[in-house]
Amino acid sequence: DCRERLDPQRTLLGAVQEQWLFKGLAAPGARWNVIAQQTLMAQADRTPGPGQSFWTDGWDGYPVARSRLLSYVADKRVANPVVIGGDLHMSVVADLKADFDDPKAPVVATEFVGTSISSQGPARQRVEAWAPDNPHIKHADPTRRGYTVMELSMQRCLVHLRTLDDVRDPRSRIRTFTTFAA
Repeated sequence: DCRERLDPQRTLLGAVQEQWLFKGLAAPGARWNVIAQQTLMAQADRTPGPGQSFWTDGWDGYPVARSRLLSYVADKRVANPVVIGGDLHMSVVADLKADFDDPKAPVVATEFVGTSISSQGPARQRVEAWAPDNPHIKHADPTRRGYTVMELSMQRCLVHLRTLDDVRDPRSRIRTFTTFAA
């Protein structure tokens, strides 16, 4: 952990792109506002028990910028915000909050992170050890390989986590492991 990550001038998107995103989110008429980005947006404390540590090559390296974005989503009452991400080598479903350290902070968006089709994820025991310190993360599975399918309709958003029985077998069966609704 480092103090520099708390600098309000740090931004993952850059000032111009951040303003472009805010302007798009403020535009009226969207049934769903899907923010597609490259990593995990939810805070992920990687130190079990007291203390905190973060992987800083993602939104945890820019917590003030993340809070600014999620506060904007809350303050502007952006319609049905959904965040999608990847590059974690595991599937994750999380509630997003402007302040992850406040257990009473309202949920402002839902996040779905797709797993990899072949790259291995972190050890299951490690991810399970993080769980009590990250109650906003509703699902985290580093063991199953596959992909994610999102269905958007006027009524709902369904996300199907699809997995392969054996990634080494080209004839492997693909199944829906679980489905979430937002």
